[in-house]
Amino acid sequence: MKIVISTDTKIEKSQVLALYKANDWSSAEKPTELYNGLMNSHSLVTAWNKDQLVGLGNAISDGYLMVYYPHLLVLPEYQGKGIGELIVNKMQERYAGFHMQMLTADGKAIDFYKKMGFKKAGNTELMWIYKGNEH
Repeated sequence: MKIVISTDTKIEKSQVLALYKANDWSSAEKPTELYNGLMNSHSLVTAWNKDQLVGLGNAISDGYLMVYYPHLLVLPEYQGKGIGELIVNKMQERYAGFHMQMLTADGKAIDFYKKMGFKKAGNTELMWIYKGNEH
């Protein structure tokens, strides 16, 4: 298996939906909004096994000081193979020097992001208005 990491945004909506559905993410219930959101991200990094989309991560940023990483997904059968790390490392090529890099993590993702150098932001608390159901 040879995984290719890409910043080329040539990706089909059906490929995106398959990845999100495989991970039970509620954003798959809004396919047009999900796809448009990803395509309009500041950055989008994808991981491929031949022509199969096996992972992706995106970033929303002001381009100078702050970046937020809303999504990082890897197909369940490809998890634990270093693909998420490759995607985060590709993002770091662009955003490592930024004043603030933010993300929201829960479950198994917390340990993964700690391993990647992220830490809890002091005494801050996560606050949101959320339309999903998986948290």
